[in-house]
Amino acid sequence: MRRDVDFQSEGRTLRGWLYGPGGGPPSAPCIVMAHGLSGVKEQYLDRYAEVFAAAGLGVLVYDHANFGASDGWPRQEADPVLQRRGYRDAISFAQSVSWIDPARIGLWGTSYSGGHVLEVAALDRRVRCVVSQVPTISGYRSALRRTRADLVPALLARFDADRAARFRGEEPAILPAVSDDPNEGCAMGGSDAYTFFTQTQDFAPAWRNALTLRSAELARENEPGIHIARISPTPLLMIVADQDRLTATDLCLEAYQQALPPKHLVMIAGGHFDPYVRLFEETSTAARDWFRAHLVGGGA
Repeated sequence: MRRDVDFQSEGRTLRGWLYGPGGGPPSAPCIVMAHGLSGVKEQYLDRYAEVFAAAGLGVLVYDHANFGASDGWPRQEADPVLQRRGYRDAISFAQSVSWIDPARIGLWGTSYSGGHVLEVAALDRRVRCVVSQVPTISGYRSALRRTRADLVPALLARFDADRAARFRGEEPAILPAVSDDPNEGCAMGGSDAYTFFTQTQDFAPAWRNALTLRSAELARENEPGIHIARISPTPLLMIVADQDRLTATDLCLEAYQQALPPKHLVMIAGGHFDPYVRLFEETSTAARDWFRAHLVGGGA
């Protein structure tokens, strides 16, 4: 059973879906989840939610501020601090639902939000279990790999010019989220990123191939991995792709080594976008079983 819901976060209305576990207990655990960079809930998060709900878990899926069905301006601006606060307000909302057990809240995040849930789980002890899929670990270290050194000064100058223009009241500068032109600057390069997002447009019409330029600046400053050792004793599952070029495999594995028990690593054979479609059964099952073990059963 799914119904539309909304809740307040940082002065904005965030909108999503609340799934109730069919035939489940009167007081059920709940998984809070949101998408990655530029993503909206219709881009396969409903499939994950259905798997979790079928296992007796409540699920709250929502769009980040400034994206999809949620309010917020500038539109298409991915502010990692604002998005992490959205997760924490989503937890508060879930805890207010009569049939949700407020002591059994799990977090699920993927890609950009995979990094968010690492930090939120480290800082917010209301989180009792977390799944981080192909997560962003370090914005700065990722940026060093994505932008040639000789192009960095011009990029930083664009950031400065955009900041000055916004200060004057002008519209934010925009760049594509993905592009099929390797010579065009975009937030997520590579043919796999372009294929994934553009092939979802029929069933995710709220997605826009655009991000504010400031989103790229904020992404360079985003460092969720520095918190990973603080997640314990909250159980952590990381799902890492062995051919990930967007959230680099080695950075994910390095971060996992820094995490303390209880933790578990699932390695999948593929790239960054394979978890959602080609390897959906593997990734959704691993997350479902982790949540059930730590929120329903007696632990893994």
